[in-house]
Amino acid sequence: MTTDTKSTGGDVRLTGISKTYGSFTAVHPLELTIPQGSFFALLGASGCGKTTTLRMIAGLEDPTTGTVHLGERDVTDLPPYKRPVNTVFQSYALFPHLSIYENVAFGLRRRGVKSVKKQVGDMLELVQLGDRAQQRPHQLSGGQQQRVAVARALINHPQVLLLDEPLGALDLKLRRQMQLELKRIQTEVGITFVHVTHDQEEAMTMADQVAVMNGGRVEQLGAPADLYENPQTTFVANFLGTSNLIPAEIVEGASEDLVVSAGGGKLRLPAGRCQASTAAGGRLLVGVRPEKISLVHADDAGTIPDGRNRLTGTITASSFIGVSTQYVVDGPAGSGLQVYEQNVERDSRLAPGAEVVLHWNPAHTFGLGADQAIDAGTQKVEDAA
Repeated sequence: MTTDTKSTGGDVRLTGISKTYGSFTAVHPLELTIPQGSFFALLGASGCGKTTTLRMIAGLEDPTTGTVHLGERDVTDLPPYKRPVNTVFQSYALFPHLSIYENVAFGLRRRGVKSVKKQVGDMLELVQLGDRAQQRPHQLSGGQQQRVAVARALINHPQVLLLDEPLGALDLKLRRQMQLELKRIQTEVGITFVHVTHDQEEAMTMADQVAVMNGGRVEQLGAPADLYENPQTTFVANFLGTSNLIPAEIVEGASEDLVVSAGGGKLRLPAGRCQASTAAGGRLLVGVRPEKISLVHADDAGTIPDGRNRLTGTITASSFIGVSTQYVVDGPAGSGLQVYEQNVERDSRLAPGAEVVLHWNPAHTFGLGADQAIDAGTQKVEDAA
């Protein structure tokens, strides 16, 4: 959530905006600034309020409190058709009886524009469908239909394009192709895209900034890499990828590195990566991502370089998934610890039942408040909100 209140350019600014339905609060009052020309994602599980927020920007829902500004203009009370905003839905809503050309031209014709040929041609080239202009929607693949829907929305030159789970109906391979396509289109046209999704990878791949929503609130806002590397809550740590969260107690508080006790051993982490109190005796959750951890058989513990964080345990499960092997390890520090090892030189001894040592660079460790639910965000719901 940004504190920037300057009304600059064509930023989308939500100020104190909320939505209640009777006694249910879908969106708690939030402050959000979406920079002009950015690709912005609202990410969260079903029911988190992301689609309601999008619909308030579009004018399809009236906010209970607060205002919506597009640049200098307060559009809170404007109906959808008077806002410089277009929306692309998951269903695409193309006209089946019209050609692709006429689908894209529809908005221009409705506004009384007489000469549409160049604009429609340019837009079809942008979405790489110039050779399909005379076909009907049913003759196109799902991804191509999606691009027609984007072209039809963009031809009106909206200030903001809103995308509500636009890739949800596509299979995995096509979805990944379309992620790159949408990012390319956004970069070329330079229009603000606001994208609602429950898919973490989709948000991380496409967006310049991501707002992670939970329970009608923005949990954390930032660039994808920053959210992933520096989660501020257990929900964000678990919802974006996978995190190992280990209950620990601070043994030595310091301005640079903290020393904590976990599972009978000592771990270090940078004080600057700790979102909890750093006073000695305090409790916290130590976090580390599975791909940051290396795994060695207990017999080879002597080969681990000095200065690494270490935990001991027993492998309880392993899954070979091509590029990596995913291990589950139980030990004194906790059960179900996950380790992702790249398949470069596999050690055949690393199998269920093996005694192992987990080790990693202390700089890759983060700390969160122990008052949060350790499993928040682990229930990843795969349908739209």
